[in-house]
Amino acid sequence: MKSDLPDRTFAFAERIVRFCMFLEQNGRVSTTLATQLLRSGTSVGANVEEAGASESRKDFIHKYAIACKEARESHYWLRLLAVSEVVPKDRLELLTSEANELIAILTTIIKKSRE
Repeated sequence: MKSDLPDRTFAFAERIVRFCMFLEQNGRVSTTLATQLLRSGTSVGANVEEAGASESRKDFIHKYAIACKEARESHYWLRLLAVSEVVPKDRLELLTSEANELIAILTTIIKKSRE
């Protein structure tokens, strides 16, 4: 069975890129936070893609662990943007929810791969 995770993480990265382009128009604080979010948000999918070409089970797990960490970091930046009211909370709900779901999926894959 083929996983939709690579497509899903790519779509997440695309949404992050578009959102960060919007943020960069709103001043220095927004630009700084956008840079952090852009790095972590696009790294999730990049590491999932790399895992697809992993050389070993250990390498696969390692790439997914990095993807999971990056998803957690993305979630952090999204929460910070909402709490600090840089962006209205409702504007971030879908991205924050997707970050949470990706964390859960990646965590499950890592746990099952370690068994």
